[in-house]
Amino acid sequence: MDSPGNIPFYISFLKEVPPKRQRWIIFREMLIALGLILLFNFVGESLLRFLQIDTSTVLVAGGVILFILSLRMIFPSPKDTSLDIPKNTEPFIVPLAVPLVAGPAVLAAVILYSSQVSVFLLSMAIILAWAASLLILLSSPTLKGMLGERGVIALERLMGLILILIAVQMFLSGLSACFQPKTF
Repeated sequence: MDSPGNIPFYISFLKEVPPKRQRWIIFREMLIALGLILLFNFVGESLLRFLQIDTSTVLVAGGVILFILSLRMIFPSPKDTSLDIPKNTEPFIVPLAVPLVAGPAVLAAVILYSSQVSVFLLSMAIILAWAASLLILLSSPTLKGMLGERGVIALERLMGLILILIAVQMFLSGLSACFQPKTF
């Protein structure tokens, strides 16, 4: 959950909404994202078995997706319309909950870890990460005021760089797992 990297998006999508309503929208969207992430935590391992997908495949795919999203954070296009919402409407689920918080990389990681860690431990980790993200995003208008426009852009680029490192590690771990001898 890249809350610092999502701050510019949240600020942009909610700029026409009164501050009190912004907080409600952020909380609502974060609750939706939490529900989706926890759902993937509980059904992740079963979903992988049902679809006959190895965890190495999830690592490689998650790494590729996270890499692409991270590149877009570091090198944004002048006008990215992939997350546009209609004027005079309030965002609902897309894009604030999905894909900005509960995106493909987060869901892939949760599915992967659901087969490696106890459901309770992973649920607690998800809830802690969610709570931290919620606090960061609720403070985004204040943070924007403190950092300024350029500071927010710099923070987004820094988070993009960190996410690229995580993406490459996921990809390499997936490739490594693909070439490990299978034991039956």
